[in-house]
Amino acid sequence: MGRRSLLRSDEVASDAPVPPPCAPWTAHPLSYTLAAPIEKGIPLLLIAASTLVGIAGFAGLLHLIPRLGAAGTSIGAWLCRAPGLDLVVSLFTWIPPTVLGIVFGWRGVVGSIVGQLLGMLVWMFAHELANRTHVHGPRIVTFLNRTVGRLNNHIALWVTAAALPCFIVIRVAELCVYPFLTPLVGLPRYRHADWVNVSRQKFDGLVGHDLIWCLYCDWMTGVYALGAEMLRNVESFWCPIRFASGKKCDNCKLDFPDIDGGWVGPEGTMGDVVATLEKMYGPRATADLPRDQRHPWFGHPVRMTVEGKATDVT
Repeated sequence: MGRRSLLRSDEVASDAPVPPPCAPWTAHPLSYTLAAPIEKGIPLLLIAASTLVGIAGFAGLLHLIPRLGAAGTSIGAWLCRAPGLDLVVSLFTWIPPTVLGIVFGWRGVVGSIVGQLLGMLVWMFAHELANRTHVHGPRIVTFLNRTVGRLNNHIALWVTAAALPCFIVIRVAELCVYPFLTPLVGLPRYRHADWVNVSRQKFDGLVGHDLIWCLYCDWMTGVYALGAEMLRNVESFWCPIRFASGKKCDNCKLDFPDIDGGWVGPEGTMGDVVATLEKMYGPRATADLPRDQRHPWFGHPVRMTVEGKATDVT
């Protein structure tokens, strides 16, 4: 009986899995110390490489499209202005890390961002290689490198890139939040293409490094300007009261001309505020304005036209 039990015990022991050997410097099996990092690193490298190819390939396609005859010219023009430009910016910025992050987790996010940065550098190098004449001529980057130092200039440029998510959020608000205010309370509707567009690629001699950063500023300035225009309407409609700080008024009046153009002073009363609203937004003041531009900020161009039609709105 004891022998049979011993045999069964030996049989069970011989069938048990044998653990992998351990490295002499750790108690963990070799498969967990050497193979795991390699297995995790390969997807990250593949994600970065595929994103690089995708970014560079898409940039090449954008160069090719305008050369495809009349249809290509029309498509290229559409891609340089909202909403086409929104699609281009999205494909270059937030879509790759978002999609790859959903599929591959943090490795998808990190790998796609690395690939995007490398793709940008590859495009800059290729564009400058194809435009050697302009590279050896006068350039913005050459002057700024000489003025503030190459390292300072390039680090500062990449610091500004950190603001990209902020401008994307502003653009989303312009597309998804402000439009509700037109049918609800009559704030002016805008033709976004007149604000959010890029055209500096047409400037002769602007290539590679200078071009990519100038296009970034081109897009960023349009997004900011449209957002500021929308905020002018919001401020004057809901709270036409000057700030108590005179310094703040001085600093803000460039972007908000109504500060000196009709807002009630801090020494005023709520009766003054309501009287101002009646003057600017009452039935007599808005009777001749288009329905989708009924309540613009005080100095809006639509108030200056004879027929109530402004060139920058639809």
